[in-house]
Amino acid sequence: MSAASSHDEKLVCMANQIAQYFMSQPHDQAVAGMVDHLRSFWTPKMRRQIMDHAAVGGAGLESLTLEAVQRLAV
Repeated sequence: MSAASSHDEKLVCMANQIAQYFMSQPHDQAVAGMVDHLRSFWTPKMRRQIMDHAAVGGAGLESLTLEAVQRLAV
């Protein structure tokens, strides 16, 4: 396993953990909350890496996580 894929796996795990927190909220609020969290607490490099991962299929991302990451890119 390359260091890049290991780093992607860590970002996927972190993003999915954040999604777990927001899953109890209504869907639209959960997505917005995730986007806000990623913008507020993740570095631009981390956001770019998770968006790049999502752009090539987003392996391992939960559906809520994937939707938030895709919205983050807009």
